[in-house]
Amino acid sequence: MAEQDNTVRDEIVSFDSEELILVDNEDCEIGCLSKAQCHEGNGVLHRAFSLFVFNRAGELLLQQRASGKRLWPLYWSNSCCSHPRRGEDMNEAVHRRLWQEIGIEATLDYLYKFQYQERFGSRGSEHELCWVYLGFSDEEPRPNRREVADWCWVSPTRLDTELSEGEKQFTPWFKMEWKRMRGEFESELKRYIN
Repeated sequence: MAEQDNTVRDEIVSFDSEELILVDNEDCEIGCLSKAQCHEGNGVLHRAFSLFVFNRAGELLLQQRASGKRLWPLYWSNSCCSHPRRGEDMNEAVHRRLWQEIGIEATLDYLYKFQYQERFGSRGSEHELCWVYLGFSDEEPRPNRREVADWCWVSPTRLDTELSEGEKQFTPWFKMEWKRMRGEFESELKRYIN
């Protein structure tokens, strides 16, 4: 991937018709359904992932979701989040999407998985069994503007302040994941921050 063009990109990398992996509560595959259908109404449980990428300074890469997103447009969130596609293993999916969305490569370590369901008004819901990864990269992000409106590196202490003071709107899954990292997975997190 590193040999690809480093210019700002705006290619379409996500489609309503792409087939996502449906799972049961134990994360066993039970079928496939289009991305659009997975997010209608209260949502259909499907496999997903969230990536938390840190730089050498111990800062976390945050992204602001693009205005064209169906769910939580212009909300701030973790470095990258998406879904593996039908027939795609998770390792392939996380690296593919990080490149397509943010334009960087990173070392990524699986941390944990959890299930959540959140509704975004009448526009639909997320209902995901989400795999959470921690990672490292010192590459400068080159985001895909169809996916990302803005981005920044932020220290964990500054992020804690922003979350508690409500300076920005954050996605619900990001808030859940960060709270758990700062508690249950603090020792793992310390490997990435100063």
